[in-house]
Formats: sequence, structure tokens, C-alpha cells
Amino acid sequence: MSTDRRKFLKHLGTSVLLTSASLTALAAKEENESRLLQAEKRVGPNDKIRIATIGIGIMGFKDTRAALTVPGVELVAVCDLYKGRLERAKELYPDVSPTVDYREILDRKDIDAVIIATGDSWHSQIAIDAMRKGKAVYSEKPMVHQISQGLEEIKVQQETKAVFQVGSQRISSIAYKKAKELYEAGAIGKINSIEASFNRQSALGAWQYTIPTDAGKQTVDWARYQANAKVKHDYDSNRFFRWRNYREYGTGVAGDLFVHLLTGIHFITGSKGPERIFSIGDLDYWKDGRNVPDVMSAVIHYGETKEHPAFQVTLRVNFISGEGDHTSTKIVGSEGVIDLGGEGDSFTIRKNRMPIATGIGGWDSLETYPLAQQKLLLDAYNNKYSANDQQAPVIPDVSYRAPEGYNASNDHFANFFESVRNGKPVVENAVFGFRAAAPALACNDSYFEGKIIRWDAENMKII
Repeated sequence: MSTDRRKFLKHLGTSVLLTSASLTALAAKEENESRLLQAEKRVGPNDKIRIATIGIGIMGFKDTRAALTVPGVELVAVCDLYKGRLERAKELYPDVSPTVDYREILDRKDIDAVIIATGDSWHSQIAIDAMRKGKAVYSEKPMVHQISQGLEEIKVQQETKAVFQVGSQRISSIAYKKAKELYEAGAIGKINSIEASFNRQSALGAWQYTIPTDAGKQTVDWARYQANAKVKHDYDSNRFFRWRNYREYGTGVAGDLFVHLLTGIHFITGSKGPERIFSIGDLDYWKDGRNVPDVMSAVIHYGETKEHPAFQVTLRVNFISGEGDHTSTKIVGSEGVIDLGGEGDSFTIRKNRMPIATGIGGWDSLETYPLAQQKLLLDAYNNKYSANDQQAPVIPDVSYRAPEGYNASNDHFANFFESVRNGKPVVENAVFGFRAAAPALACNDSYFEGKIIRWDAENMKII
């Protein structure tokens, strides 16, 4: 039995092998209860964290709700460029102070941390400004709009020592942590490839978000929204409320979804990133004025490093998939596959190992030889290999599912605020976040420029 195989069996435990099925019920329940007990520790007055959310659209409200599940966290201010969202924030949180100028929030001494959930084009600038003002920063993914912004943002974080976490919550999921443990224990043998995809089949899934009836220059601070844009446009409700559709403000399917997939892949494998990236795509169905593709595929090569052997990754997003909404990440090794569920709360390990014997007959050249030669070869084969050697071992699947109601975003914020309180390292720092974001954004560069992008993952720069 190989060393990796022994490590894998040790991680699974006897009870799992006896039931031959699942890590789900007991292990996940115990781990979740331990997490809840940790989160529910009594919080003293000096441990209270006052936060502000900058950008309170879809993710801004979702992030705020997740942040407020952590004991001792209080929302005191919000910023958005649409008046209606500021009104909605006051409906939900009557005591908050609203503003259209994020700098007012950063100037407040009573705010400890900010959530940055604006359009992608503002992530880096606001994060840098916030860190220089002494704020802890939770930045939505991707942490940068352009690859060229990454090293500067990392430099500022290292200079200021600010707590900085990127908001790709899979890295905090108890399912991903367990998958990482089993991967490192040799559950699937030697990794060689990964297949990951996001499929959607709805208008909202393709970013056709609802636009309010009062949208216009009287309710949207259009000038402030475009302040950092290289090319200025006349007011356009689509460009504001459906900003993901436009390169000027968003990062397309790569920055929205590939980055999630790469975050999980890097976390489980321990990789710093790939060497080569190539992507293709089309604007196939959602021809609504957007200038980014709605179908994109990428092939990404990871070279051999001290962290892992060489492997290749294929990524795909399809916004008009007949499969419907479906997300999958399959990490394939020489002896099995880890199949991770779409929401990051479950996985299954399916194992297949080749028999010791090499095989003979069937789809083989054996029957093309004279009968006498076939007999000689078969006799020699059967003398060399026993009946057991000629059979592939039967290994039961292993499944894991987080408890009902589990939400990785809540854990991600719990980890962030624990770092704010006691200086514990964050789970997704600026370096890790950029190493996930840069290859994703390089998929855009490859698509628009029609070439292979070569990436230095160690030094985090395009070659």
C-alpha cells in the first residue's frame, strides 16, 4: 500500500470506511457546531467592530447581511451612487449614515472596517485609499480591475499592515477545507487535470439586472461613477445598473466567475498560479449592447512546482446553456476525482485505480496474431499475474455535505473580523487574491488580443 493511500485512509477514519459512504452527517455536523460555538463567544464592548459598506448593490447587501451575522459587528454607514439604494439601506438599517462620497467614510475615526462591493473598476482605488486611512478592508473579487493594479495594492497593504481580505468565500467553506485535507492525503493520487465550469440559463444570471423606474442623472451620480474611466460616456442606465456587461467597469465572465473557480483550485492544490493562459469566446445570445462575451472557455497550464506536479485546467462559462444553472469543479488525479458542488458546500470523491496487471485481449492487438502466438502470450500473462492482480479494486465513493443552512460567506466574514480583532492572518490576503484574479483577467487579455498570455506566478507579472 502506498504512503499516500495510507494517509488517505487515516484521514477518512474507520467509521467512514465501515459505512462506505459518507463524511456528511457526523463530521460536518460536529465541525459546524464547533464553528458556531466559536462565533457565539461573548463579545465585550471593546471588541465591537464598526463597519461601512461602499457600494450597496446586489453583493453589497448580501455581504452586509453576512457580516452582521458575526457577533459584535455594527453597520454605521453606507455609500452608493444611486439615491434609491441609500434609501433602501435606511429602510433596513435606520441608524446608518448614507453618503455618495466614499472618502467621507474613510475620514471617519469611528469606522474600523469597510466592505468594498462597488463595480470592479473601483475596487483597487478604494481599497488603497482605505488602507492608507487605517481601515481594515474586505474587498469583493476580483480585487483589481486591471492586472497592472495588483502589485501596487499588495505594496500598500504590506506598507500599512492593514487587515485586507478578498471576498471569494469558497476559501472559507468547511467543504473546501475538508476537500483540501483529503487531496493532500493522497485521495486521488497524482493530480493531472481540472475541469471547472459555470453554466447559466436566465436573464438575471446573464446580468440583465432590474433597472429602477427613476434611474437617471437626477438619481445617479454619473460623474462620480465615471471619474476613473479612461473613456467617458453619456449617461446610460445599462452601464450603471448592468455594469458587469462592460469592460470599462467590469471584468466579464472571467473576473466574475473564473476567479471563483481559480480561488478554489489554488486553495485546494496550494498552487501559486499557472504559466500559460489561452482563452476563446463568443457573444452568442445576449446581444444587448454588452462588449464582453457570454460564452468563454480557457485552457490554463500549471507547471511543476514544489507545491504540485504539472497539471492543466479547463474553465468554461456559458450564459445560455441548455443544461441550466450548474456549476462544477472536478479535480482529476491518477486514482480518482474530487467533484465539488456548485455552491462550495459539498463534494464527492470517486476513486478508480488500475489493476496491477497491464491487461491483455479485448480492445487489443492480441487477436490479430496467430493462435499459437496468442496462446504463448496468454500463458505467460496468466503465469505473471494472479486473478486478483487482473481485477481493478472496488473502492466506495466518499461524500461530504455541509449542514443544512450553512453559508460559507458567513464563515468568510467571521474569519475577516477575527483578523481585525486579534491580528490572526486572514484566509485570503492580497497576494493570494491577486494570484487568483490575475490569471482570470489574463483570460480576458487572451480573448481580446488573440494570444497566449505567459504568467510568472512567483513574481506575479506578465512575461
